[in-house]
Amino acid sequence: MLSHRVIPCLLYSPARGGLVKTLKFGKPKYVGDPINAVKIFNAKEVDELMLVDIDATREGRGPDFALIEEVAGECFMPLAYGGGIRHAEDALTLFKLGVEKVCLQSAALRDPSIIRTIADHAGQQAVMVSIDVKRNWRGKLQSHSSSGLKIDGDWREAIRTAVAAGAGEILLNAVDRDGTLSGMDIDLIREASAIADIPLIAIGGASSLADIKAATDAGASAVAAGAYFVFQGPHRAVLITYPRYEELQALWKS
Repeated sequence: MLSHRVIPCLLYSPARGGLVKTLKFGKPKYVGDPINAVKIFNAKEVDELMLVDIDATREGRGPDFALIEEVAGECFMPLAYGGGIRHAEDALTLFKLGVEKVCLQSAALRDPSIIRTIADHAGQQAVMVSIDVKRNWRGKLQSHSSSGLKIDGDWREAIRTAVAAGAGEILLNAVDRDGTLSGMDIDLIREASAIADIPLIAIGGASSLADIKAATDAGASAVAAGAYFVFQGPHRAVLITYPRYEELQALWKS
């Protein structure tokens, strides 16, 4: 068993007909069908898979339960889902469909008590809270909400609130690195891991095994990535890949 998880993160956009990959949370590019992607990742024996509906909260709707049931039915690995989860009942429905973890953001920002409610029903390990961090025009890091929700800008306090409310994991998303393949924000990961006494999943900017290793050396328990697993070459041709188990195993032996 690997000492750290490496997790593909798939972004789903019904408005664009399937999976997309964003750049700094904008400019979504179509990258394929979710079921086909899951089948490929099954064959590559990935640790865990994350599916996020990037349209649901902005459009004011809940999760696409029919699609999620189909995806969960195809998954041979643990599945985490985020997007449009507004109530604890949504999460409980997702668990019944085969989802093992839910990823909360807007609902947790509005009312952190939803974290504890879900954790009491499904266990703390089943609740992930996403904290998006972005630099403002002054270059200062602050909390960000892609759904347009007005929030306190202190990302450190957002982590502390999520942990205190009962989150089992923090998904730390460096928005300015999203889709850039420019390397991960190691300073951000190091500071966040010192605050959170629960597993921290770092995402944003991974472009190599060396980036993944650097993130875990900085304190991340796991690394998630999107562009790294769906784009190949300088022209960003769509090709789903995943490191071989032996490559990942060797990464943490060195």
